[in-house]
Amino acid sequence: MEGDCLSCMKYLMFLFNFFIFLGGACLLGVGIWVIVDPTGFREIVAANPLLFTGAYIMLAMGAMLFLLGFLGCCGAIRENKCLLLFFFMFILLIFLAELSAAILAFIFRENLTREFFTKELKKHYLRNNDTDVFSSTWNSVMITFACCGVNGPEDFEAVPHLPYSSLESVTPEACCQRELQSREGMFVNKEACLTGVERFQNRQGCYTVILNSFETYVYLAGALAIGVLAIELFAMIFAMCLFRGIQ
Repeated sequence: MEGDCLSCMKYLMFLFNFFIFLGGACLLGVGIWVIVDPTGFREIVAANPLLFTGAYIMLAMGAMLFLLGFLGCCGAIRENKCLLLFFFMFILLIFLAELSAAILAFIFRENLTREFFTKELKKHYLRNNDTDVFSSTWNSVMITFACCGVNGPEDFEAVPHLPYSSLESVTPEACCQRELQSREGMFVNKEACLTGVERFQNRQGCYTVILNSFETYVYLAGALAIGVLAIELFAMIFAMCLFRGIQ
């Protein structure tokens, strides 16, 4: 009976570690995606090191979980007490680190507010100056998502004009409607847009547009994080039980 329980525990341990392996691979993938930065969001939040550091923490956690899932599977199948003890201690440290990161993310959640992005936009945005990384990134985001500013075109009323600007328009070119939402897309009516004709402007703020676009993924990421924490907890319990059961 004891042998059957030990065998069952061993395979359950293998199963949980396989899920940890998959969870680590997912976190590793998301971390790489954020750092590679295909849509330029990194530059928008670069003024706040906390947000950018979070991507590297996610990358490191994903890599460690990936490795630990592999070690845990090997330790369970081979019934190696040394590997199991190493696995338990290491995953306990990761569990505590992830819990701390979640608490810090909750505490500093105000850094992702509408007010924060509005302040950064008004402070750093240089309109059509594509040599400035922050401005170029914002222009790319506004063109891609067909939006304007954080809240709308009114965000740019306090943004100074470039010295060589030929049109004294409050609205930047990136807020003008295009036939195709890319930098190569033709303007619907650029002159009318820049002179303030609202029907040729993208009037909706990027904060709302992007939040709506990624809302599903945010909940999915949260559910994945909770699932990973629960799996890690059960894996530690099974690892200790298997460690005690091995003669």
